[in-house]
Amino acid sequence: MSLVSTVDNSQQDLDRLATLAEDTIRRARAAGATQAEVSASVDVGLNVNVRLGEVETVEHTRDRGFALTVYFGQHKGSASTADLNPDSIQATIDQACAIARFTEDDPASGLADADRMATTFPDLDLWHPWDLDVDRAIALGQEIEDAGRAIGGITNSDGSSVSAGQSLSVYANSHGFLGRERGTRHSLSVALIAGDDDDGMQRDYWYDSQRSAADFMDPAAIGRKAAERTLARLNARRLGTRQAPVLFAPEISRSLIGHLLGAVSGGSLYRRSSFLLDHVGKQILPSWFRIDEKPLIPRGMGSSVFDAEGVATIDAPLVVDGVLARYILGSYSARKLGLTSTGNAGGVHNLLVKTGDDDFAGMLRKLGTGLLVTEVMGQGVSIITGDYSRGASGFWVENGEIAYPVEEITIAANLRDMYANLVAVGNDIDRRSHILTGSWLIEKMTIAGE
Repeated sequence: MSLVSTVDNSQQDLDRLATLAEDTIRRARAAGATQAEVSASVDVGLNVNVRLGEVETVEHTRDRGFALTVYFGQHKGSASTADLNPDSIQATIDQACAIARFTEDDPASGLADADRMATTFPDLDLWHPWDLDVDRAIALGQEIEDAGRAIGGITNSDGSSVSAGQSLSVYANSHGFLGRERGTRHSLSVALIAGDDDDGMQRDYWYDSQRSAADFMDPAAIGRKAAERTLARLNARRLGTRQAPVLFAPEISRSLIGHLLGAVSGGSLYRRSSFLLDHVGKQILPSWFRIDEKPLIPRGMGSSVFDAEGVATIDAPLVVDGVLARYILGSYSARKLGLTSTGNAGGVHNLLVKTGDDDFAGMLRKLGTGLLVTEVMGQGVSIITGDYSRGASGFWVENGEIAYPVEEITIAANLRDMYANLVAVGNDIDRRSHILTGSWLIEKMTIAGE
């Protein structure tokens, strides 16, 4: 069975969602709503898991979502359904209107301003359906896993996964805005095990994620990469407590950007629960550091012409010369703060972090002697205070060369100090996310172990 037929009906499906959304808004207005907005989506996917050469699961998904928000003045009501038949839609309208009549007046509520709506809709090359059937998905999963298991020292497998997905969505509101989006996202992954019960076992993984399956790295290379990462972790040691420089691998550095985003997002700010409260225009990172948001990158993992409220997205800096240039705001949080939306309702789009000249090997040399972090665990990060304490594993590095693997350690500092004491960002960019950054070298953190 093929995930995607040879006939692409996505535009017709979008037309149906758009017609339903616009009709729902008309009916909500007829019921007395002064404003209304609808988000509707259909997500289709195939996911196959293979372990030790055998099929573990085959999952076909088709998820629908339909959410309506109405405003009676500044009283808000929301309701949703996964059933798109007329009776369910009418019940959703009735429920949203009933809720709005009982909610408190909120001066910040309402649609985004009409003059902020997107008016042009360039093709961002996000639609690349993968005509993948189950047999081919199984064969791919086996190929990936076999390539990893063929490497000497690999003793077991947690399995490989092959995933193909496509999403259609429509957002419409009573300003007359109607925006349609369609996108695909596909992934390949495998997790492997090395060692035994006597000498200790280690597990690691690798994956690739792309808009188009044509852009995947060689599937067998994913298996080999996972095997190399797993074997490198064997005979891991613990470290004595110390302070040392710390290098975060690119896929882990993204989490440091994530904490920054949490601290400069509207919800944290208007609740006054951020360690970066009132920091726009202030230095928070080194003077050479920069982050730009670029929502219109073709095939970008976070590309979009408009945000979740229909506001047009634009290229805009977030950090310039180490100075926080703006917050991350939708219309509600912007009104709570007396500001204007930054086109980030629903989150950020593609973020590009300015890199230095060093590749990963160069970053190891710059680290000198210290800790390379390749995995973090736990939730020990406070956006309120900036305190950072997480379990970690990785490698101890001496004189710019990896010396031995380490595990069962904790790394701790305050995010404010970590950002201020960032030494360098590598050009070893991990492109599998909408946050594009290389490895981060932090001048000093506390490492707790034995």
